[in-house]
Amino acid sequence: MWSEGSTPAVAGRLLERSKGKDTTTGHWELMGVVTPQPMPTYPHGFPHDVIDPFMHRTGRGVLGNKAASGTEIIQELGEEHQRAGKWIVYTSAYSVFQIAAHEETIPLAELYDASRIAREILTGKDAVGRVIARPFIGEPGNYERTPNRHDFSLEPKRPNYLTLVRDAGREVHGVGKIPDIFAGQDIDHAHPTKSNVDGINQTERLLRELDDALIFTNLVETDMLWGHRNDPVNFHRCLQDFDRRLPDLLDALRRDDLLILTSDHGCDPTTPSTDHSREYALLLVYVEGTNAAGRVHEGEFADVGATVNAWLGGKAPSRGIPGQPIVVR
Repeated sequence: MWSEGSTPAVAGRLLERSKGKDTTTGHWELMGVVTPQPMPTYPHGFPHDVIDPFMHRTGRGVLGNKAASGTEIIQELGEEHQRAGKWIVYTSAYSVFQIAAHEETIPLAELYDASRIAREILTGKDAVGRVIARPFIGEPGNYERTPNRHDFSLEPKRPNYLTLVRDAGREVHGVGKIPDIFAGQDIDHAHPTKSNVDGINQTERLLRELDDALIFTNLVETDMLWGHRNDPVNFHRCLQDFDRRLPDLLDALRRDDLLILTSDHGCDPTTPSTDHSREYALLLVYVEGTNAAGRVHEGEFADVGATVNAWLGGKAPSRGIPGQPIVVR
């Protein structure tokens, strides 16, 4: 461990170029894919030319079709959904088509199939960033969402930094939502998670097992459970939970291993809005066995991908892929 007063990691902040503040655009830009136009949103619900073919192809009706909180709409419509067997469809401030279904009313496999159908329908002008399957369980008045969520994303533009890393012969391991966010593109191995703790445990395991690979991890609870609920107390607790596990991740690093901590968007729990906030992303970049000597970096999201690619020996990106390495070997 380092001595008191030393600064082992490069610290700083990153600016987002993309026109958006959602999960898909944030993660894509970290890997060098900028979305110059925001993905479509539907504050008043989806039009008939989306909903009608969705109902026809899935053989079930639709409840809701409005912008809503996911936890609130299942309490509002869950009982009717169970009685009628209709999908609960809703959206948010982001480019998402969300389908909620009780696991004992509609099997998970059918919910996932319906999500794939929605993904096929939502193209062109209606190409939302993600279709999200939102299963839940429980009784009327006491419904709760389960960890069996699944995201069906658009495919990102290629090549990007994940492509270049794989072209260099390195494997990419996606932990948590990462495989979904990139629609499985340039992800060699998927490691689904059920919680932040699970994600940290899997990341630590992979750090100890793998050589010369990229481990790309998303921890969702800070955002999903506390940021969107405007709960700064538990938001803080969630950060503390990660801080307590950070030494385990550091202990798993070998000399010259690179660790980058950042975020894909903001979700300020102290503002009146429950939506994501467009703000600078935090940045910590640490190389095991080195000291950053107080270095500060101010750059853009794609600097993360550029750094990983250069560190793993990938080719320099072509024109149109932004980002500059923060550290080099």
